[in-house]
Amino acid sequence: MKVTLTLLHLRKPWHFFALSYQALHIIQQLKGTPVKETKTQGLGSKHYTMSLWEQEEDMKTFARSGAHLEAMKGARKIAKEIRVLTLDQDTLPDWYTAKKLLMEKGKVYTY
Repeated sequence: MKVTLTLLHLRKPWHFFALSYQALHIIQQLKGTPVKETKTQGLGSKHYTMSLWEQEEDMKTFARSGAHLEAMKGARKIAKEIRVLTLDQDTLPDWYTAKKLLMEKGKVYTY
């Protein structure tokens, strides 16, 4: 099983509206995938996601297609930083652990 953790740090507070619009389409895309579990959390400029996948290939196919791909292409317009971490584990971590792991081990994309 694979767990993917992400942090999207918005450039400006009003970019939340663009993020929300993209998230609606990404959630619709997720409904057509074999994702096992997802969670989101966000307030202000920091927004987090985590997802649990049985197969790494399913996770990669989702990330590289549809609404998620389009959101990634436009990420630099609304985000000043994105952190991503993929873990081999069977359950989603709690939020405290997820945030700590992202800060310590996440791959950082700065725009």
